[in-house]
This record gives sequence, C-alpha cells and structure tokens, in this order.
Amino acid sequence: MVLIHTELCDIVGIKHPILQGGMGPYKTEALSIAVANAGALGIISCIGMAATLLPEAAPLDAERLFGTDPPAVILQKSIEVVTKETRSSGGIFGVNVPVASEFILASQMFVEQTIESCKSDSDTERSLRVIVTSAGNPKPWSVLKDEGFIWIHVVPSAYHAKKAEAAGADVIVASGHEGGAHVSWDPVHSMVLVPTVAKAVKTPVVGAGGFCDGSTLAAALCMGAVGIQMGTRFIATKESDFEPMWKQAVIEREERQTLVGRGLFGPMRFLRNRRAEEIVEQTLEDLPNFYLGEPLDSNEKILDLERTGFVDLMDEKEDTALMFGGEVAGRIQDLPSTAELIEGIILEASEVLEKAPNFVVNK
Repeated sequence: MVLIHTELCDIVGIKHPILQGGMGPYKTEALSIAVANAGALGIISCIGMAATLLPEAAPLDAERLFGTDPPAVILQKSIEVVTKETRSSGGIFGVNVPVASEFILASQMFVEQTIESCKSDSDTERSLRVIVTSAGNPKPWSVLKDEGFIWIHVVPSAYHAKKAEAAGADVIVASGHEGGAHVSWDPVHSMVLVPTVAKAVKTPVVGAGGFCDGSTLAAALCMGAVGIQMGTRFIATKESDFEPMWKQAVIEREERQTLVGRGLFGPMRFLRNRRAEEIVEQTLEDLPNFYLGEPLDSNEKILDLERTGFVDLMDEKEDTALMFGGEVAGRIQDLPSTAELIEGIILEASEVLEKAPNFVVNK
C-alpha cells in the first residue's frame, strides 16, 4: 500500500494526512466511522445537536433530526457508537465544537461531555483523541490540552492563526474562502491562505477549502501544509449521513454554482438553488447596516429562510432545500466509498509528487 506520511500522522495517530471537516446539521456519525476506519481522522459534528438549547433561534427541527434526548446525551450516544464501530480497525476520531459567542454555552457543554466520555471508557479514551474548535476565540480552549486531547483550531487568516498558536493549538486548519458552510467575509482563498499561514506560524498547518483529490493534497504539501481537511468531497460518498439529494447536488454543481450569504452564525457558502439566492438577496438588503455598524433587524428573515430550508431539505424539495457546499463541488463527479476515495487520493498524490522533480531543471 502506498503511504504519504507527514507530521500530522504522528501527532494524531492516523495513517493518512486527511481530516474530515465538521459538517452540520447532522452528527456525521456514519461518515466519521467510515473515515476513521479508512485510516484518516473522522469527526462527529456538534453544531446541529445544540438546536434544542436555542429554541428562539434554532434554524432546524432538532427533534426531527436527533430525537428527544438532551444535546449532551445525543453526543454521548454518538461517541459510544463511533467508539464501538472503530474498535476493530483502531480508527481515530474527534469531535468538532464551534466556539462562536452565540454558541458558547453549548460549546462548554459539548467539551465537558467529550471529556466525560473519555474518562468513563478506556476504548473511547484510546480512539477519541481530538477536539476541533472553530468559528471563535481559541484562547479559552487551551484547557483541552490539559485534558489530554490533541487540539485543532480552524482559522480564516494568518492573524487568527497566530492567536491559535499563542493559545497552544497543536494543529491549525487554514480554511480558505472557497470552502462550504461557514466562511469568513474576507475572500482569501486557499492558494493564498495556506502558504501564508504556514509561513506565519511554526505550528503544523492543515489546508481546508477546495481540497478533494490527490493533486490538491500534493499541492497542500508543496505549500507547506502537513495535510488536508475535506468537507464537501466527503458529503459525496456512499457512507455519508447526507441525503441522496444533497449528494447528487454536489455531483451536479459546477464550480460557479455556489453562493455566500449571511447565516445565523455568520457568512456561509451554499450550493446554488432558489433558497440560496433568497438568502443572498436578504444579505444584500442588510449590507448598509453592516457598514454602518448598526444592529441588524432581519435576523428573523434569515432565520426563517434557514429553518424552512432545512425542513425542505428533509422533505427533499430540491429547489428550496438548504444545502451547504464549497466551490470544489465543480470538481466532484462520482460517489465512491470513503475507503475508495481516501485510497485514491493517496495514490494520486504520491504519483503527482513522484513526477514533480521531472519538471525541475538545474542549469
């Protein structure tokens, strides 16, 4: 078997330098199992689980997605399932916890539950090694290292990467603007962001946003990263937790068929359809208030578009369903198994890197 071994593999304990992105609104439980069993880092996503804590702002029907358990119990059960299903392979997984200010109470609860799950089960302690934080200030979360976790923090700029390094993050994910779902308003894409962050910090850097195959993994390594994180590419796999309609939408979209608009917790990139266009129209209507620094009065409008978009997603109404996705959807044309995808990426990357010296001529 061909292997590409980087510092990331040593830090996390994985075979391949590939991370699964945390992707709501689902738990990504089945996907995290498949990714971990294939030798990369699988991730349980928490953001959707917290909807019952925010009844006045929740953009989805949490009970319909997760049942009636409290959020901490939902996470506990999900951790137990992933632990059980990765035991025989020795797969490694983690938990993604958004730490935006609007989410902070839920963030603390999910971190505490993750710690408790590891303390109460030796198998979980062995396999659940990582907590990924994103969308907020990293400084309060350095305590994760004291609990024995590998701490990964996601950033949109070199400025934020330096803050994560100062806080003690073990790995920094530099997430470019072309990525799906949560993005920065600043349109700095991966080709600029990844090498800039890799040069700005000594902490190992992982590239995110636009990565989907062996050539982009090879490119990330050449830009100074130690691996890649993929979200949209993992949606379009056989095992992923996402609706067949969503998977097919990723396959069908071209690279120009995504849109960025304001979501409940900040800007987000959606696969283009009528609902995404409506969110962008509302965002444009709000722009004067952004620049004037005035409070936005359209939260309910955005919230209603999101809530009904998630309902329509579960009801498989393609044109009004809310579906996140990155520009890289334009490079995705198939629906492989997760293991096939990862093996293909590693093989292609090794071939690209092997051929690279042939293009260098010393005179």
